[in-house]
Amino acid sequence: MNKKIYYYMGLGLVILIFGIFALTEISRRVENKEVTDVDRHQVGKKKAEMMTIGKAPKFSFTDQHGNIISNATFKDKVYVLDFIFTTCPSICPIMTKNMVTVQNAFNNKPIGIVSITINPENDTPEVLKAYAEEYGVTNPDWHFLTGDKETIYKLANEGFNLYAGQGDQFEGGFEHSGMFALIDKDGNIVCRKDNFGNPIVYYDGIEPEGIEMLISDIQQLLKN
Repeated sequence: MNKKIYYYMGLGLVILIFGIFALTEISRRVENKEVTDVDRHQVGKKKAEMMTIGKAPKFSFTDQHGNIISNATFKDKVYVLDFIFTTCPSICPIMTKNMVTVQNAFNNKPIGIVSITINPENDTPEVLKAYAEEYGVTNPDWHFLTGDKETIYKLANEGFNLYAGQGDQFEGGFEHSGMFALIDKDGNIVCRKDNFGNPIVYYDGIEPEGIEMLISDIQQLLKN
């Protein structure tokens, strides 16, 4: 499946929840003649102003080294989280390479990364370790996690609202969101605001622009 399809699937929930607020604000500003030509070009662009969405859902799984990793592992640490699977033929290689870019941007700074498989039956700790080595993972705090399948899917779909599904109709047997979640030192999911103060909840893990935004926002969080 084309990577763009996954991108729009990941954004779908955000658009449904928050899009109406932006449209209402645009209409109000037009009626009040508050919109200039500059505004029209700025609508929908992202700002660096951050906001808190809420506490990240709790998780506890086994990483590529056989260690139990949970939210507590990242106490007082900024970390990024995504969902992948090692046999993914489409967006996962792109996401993981982009996450390596994030890793390399913070070689000397304490950030964590969590990549949770949605195919735990195949992705054992040994498989995940080989996958990490293949992609050049060097950050000791980048944990590839596996565990109970039902728990993982509940965490993705209900905890983070990041879609994960399985079926023969999907390329590779699975599909999932291509978005990255950013969690701050206090364990909160954080994100940027749009021009009207609405949250742009997650970061595009496929496109370079999303990775640039993520790196910039991590830098901001590390200063706090």
